[in-house]
Amino acid sequence: MMLSLRALRGTRRSYSVAAGLLDDLSHRGFIHDVTRPQVLHAALESKRQVVYAGVDPTAPALHIGHLIPLMCLLHFQLRGHKVIPLIGGATGRVGDPSGRLTERQPADSSQVASNVTSLTQSINTFFHRAFRYADARTTHNEELSAQPVVTSNLDWHATINLLDFLQSVGHHARVNTMLNRESVRARLSSQRGLSFTEFTYQLLQAYDFYHLHKVFGCTIQVGGSDQWGNILAGIELIARLDGSPAPESTDADTKAFGITTPLLTTASGEKFGKSAGNAVWLDPDMTSVFDFYQYFVKVDDADVEKYLKLFTLLSRSQIATIMEAHTANAQEQPEARIAQRRLAAEVTEMVHTPQGAARAQTLTHLLFASSYQGLTAAQITAAFEGDPRLVMLDEHELLDSPVMKLAARYRLVASASLVAASRNLVQARGLYVNNRTVPESQYKITKAELIDGRVAILRAGKDKLLILAARASPT
Repeated sequence: MMLSLRALRGTRRSYSVAAGLLDDLSHRGFIHDVTRPQVLHAALESKRQVVYAGVDPTAPALHIGHLIPLMCLLHFQLRGHKVIPLIGGATGRVGDPSGRLTERQPADSSQVASNVTSLTQSINTFFHRAFRYADARTTHNEELSAQPVVTSNLDWHATINLLDFLQSVGHHARVNTMLNRESVRARLSSQRGLSFTEFTYQLLQAYDFYHLHKVFGCTIQVGGSDQWGNILAGIELIARLDGSPAPESTDADTKAFGITTPLLTTASGEKFGKSAGNAVWLDPDMTSVFDFYQYFVKVDDADVEKYLKLFTLLSRSQIATIMEAHTANAQEQPEARIAQRRLAAEVTEMVHTPQGAARAQTLTHLLFASSYQGLTAAQITAAFEGDPRLVMLDEHELLDSPVMKLAARYRLVASASLVAASRNLVQARGLYVNNRTVPESQYKITKAELIDGRVAILRAGKDKLLILAARASPT
């Protein structure tokens, strides 16, 4: 959908831009590099700016790595600025070489279009829920919580032919500058080299910044640290086409700025947003709300304060208080994970609503409590409704099959040889039924062991779970 100029710039109203945004972003860990920070600071303090960040449509949904740029945009909007979430409907077909040692497989146009549609909905949902989350924690003008207009850069790239692009953009591009971009140099020195298609990516993204600047007054681009060269290309193009001072100038009239955010890794070096090689998605159909919550509960102590600053709207004093309590309690009760549980609750509420956070906390209690006394089968099945780990089966199957075979049949274990993996788990005393160790491979659940006479909770190791519930008898 094309951006509406009125929707982006808004009606003419008086407003105040809250002070200290750049300092706050820096304190929270959002700033890796910034062009002309003093000039940008003055620009942010003087008037409303328009800020954009891009989302690559390589997948149909957002994952938690996207929270970095989305949270950055949220801070800008809550401080009085306008934001543009931009999906690369055009550039996604080309593929960004930044941070990659090999070229992406050619993107299918129909798949990219489908991803753009689903990502648009995902971004809209994020901001709608994030504003509700912000309303409960910060004081700001409701006008500042207007839903951003998500757009795709295919809206303008689709109407530009090659000759026009070469004449208007290629004419101003210096090949020696393009060759010196870090992303290009890294690929040129690799065995596979760099295709011409990928080489032109920085020109396409530069044009995005110029188009948004020209049509909607966009002055700031936010991107990951691997986007620094692409952002500079956009600033340079704006300078050349608008006759602005050069990007390195300290002139206060320079019209465009760039901010890069860190590409986060955990204390162990794992790329943020990945868990056992799989992205943690914001879409509950791809990553359950419970698993999303648990990801943050399991964050290392070395990372938790950093994540509280980045992924919540808690104040500096609130975060300091949480960390003091966490540190004081860490030696006596490390399992309490005070800071991690607060982080998980905050992020899950923002992404999945207060109801989603409450449900995840309830499930955590259900599954990790030392005793299930007092729980009913109805409570457990209701809490897991829609979760693939809930399996409804006939009572005779639940009681007549060895636990080892149930674990293999319903894939509690992940192995090419499921039964063998289950047997090994039993022998290692790592398979549990309702928090009790399965003693031997032919062990079967008894009616008396079932929670409320219907439910068995199978657990492999610390956190792989399977809920087996006997279907209710017809009345």
